[in-house]
Amino acid sequence: MAEEGARPRLGRGLAALIGDFGAAEPAADGAKSPAPQRRVAVEFLRPNPRNPRRRFSETDLDELAVSLKARGLIQPIVVRPLADVPGAFEIVAGERRWRAAQRAGLDEVPVVVVEIDDRASLEFAILENVQRTDLNAIEEAAGYERLMSEFAYSQRELAEILGKSRSHLANTLRLLNLPPSIQERVIAGEITAGHARALLAVRDPEAVGRRIVEEGLSVREVEAIAAAEVPEQEGPRPGRPRGAGERSEEVRSLERRFARALGVGVSLKAKNPNEGEIRIRYQTAQELDDLCRRFQIPNED
Repeated sequence: MAEEGARPRLGRGLAALIGDFGAAEPAADGAKSPAPQRRVAVEFLRPNPRNPRRRFSETDLDELAVSLKARGLIQPIVVRPLADVPGAFEIVAGERRWRAAQRAGLDEVPVVVVEIDDRASLEFAILENVQRTDLNAIEEAAGYERLMSEFAYSQRELAEILGKSRSHLANTLRLLNLPPSIQERVIAGEITAGHARALLAVRDPEAVGRRIVEEGLSVREVEAIAAAEVPEQEGPRPGRPRGAGERSEEVRSLERRFARALGVGVSLKAKNPNEGEIRIRYQTAQELDDLCRRFQIPNED
């Protein structure tokens, strides 16, 4: 298991990984010199099974392959030795470049060999893609969830280490609550992350997801569908001034914003300009658990 002190290094990126691990002899001033590069045949490299990125754009790979044919691979691929396959290496960071190198017909590629454990390998696989915005939202969420479930990271730790806000992590992780069919549409690029976040607030995400693909619904249109599903408040009661129970556009806008932020149905009931109620509707135990975590409600001892 990696030492606790290894966690802060993650936020410094791949340059830190290359400089901190696999370094050659210390320099005269005591600092580590950069990890040495070597060239390895492409067939001796293996993809990282922990890489959260599962799909690679064919167009993107073809374009990169053209560039590699003309200029070669400049940035080395970071790898670690495979214990059960002598002479072979597992890719820590750079699978996209490795795939493109094969398309370009390159026999060898430059690599930096590092000695790291499974957790560090997953950390840097996620970091490389997230920093370069290469992951789609579902893959990003799955990577975060795996770090949290397998290696006991908290959202606060991940936010600090990855340089992301806690709200970004929380909102991204909530996408894993969507039905598998919707997650697949996000991965396939059929619907955007914005659509996916809006779908968290609708009653039937799969039905609305089909409409997004078939009708080309915008994110705002999906948000409007979610807002329309919020139960209407009571009308004016006897003896109250006309219009006292009517819902203004400002109230509806607030409901939509709350729904987007929390991922569940929300209704506002204003008693007067300074007093009112906020009602939060959840439909599953998982949604309730998510709300408890979001509001940081502690478990009872």
